[in-house]
Amino acid sequence: MPEPLSPTRLFKCLADETRARMMLLVTREAELCVCELTCALGESQPKVSRHLAQLRSAGLLADRRQGQWVYYRLHPALPAWVLSLLHGTLEANRHWLSADAQRLDCMGERPQRLAACC
Repeated sequence: MPEPLSPTRLFKCLADETRARMMLLVTREAELCVCELTCALGESQPKVSRHLAQLRSAGLLADRRQGQWVYYRLHPALPAWVLSLLHGTLEANRHWLSADAQRLDCMGERPQRLAACC
């Protein structure tokens, strides 16, 4: 992580609706690729990638490359208070993500989604 994550830095990152939805979807799924987030959010790939870059540079997300796909997960060094906040927010607001989750779930299982991804 570039610097310790303060509440101000965290809440500034999550103040954007797209980034908040992304973080909660990644919290829900453990790991998602760009194409899965694009589908779930109904947003363009450049917009999704730009927001992912901001979340990664803030130290909230980590990525890994597998072939042509890049997968994002919660940064393994996130403090416990951040993880608690994300999980608590997800549990209390699943209805807020219901349309995004439904679009993601309609993609099927990850092995079957590979043909539709990226």
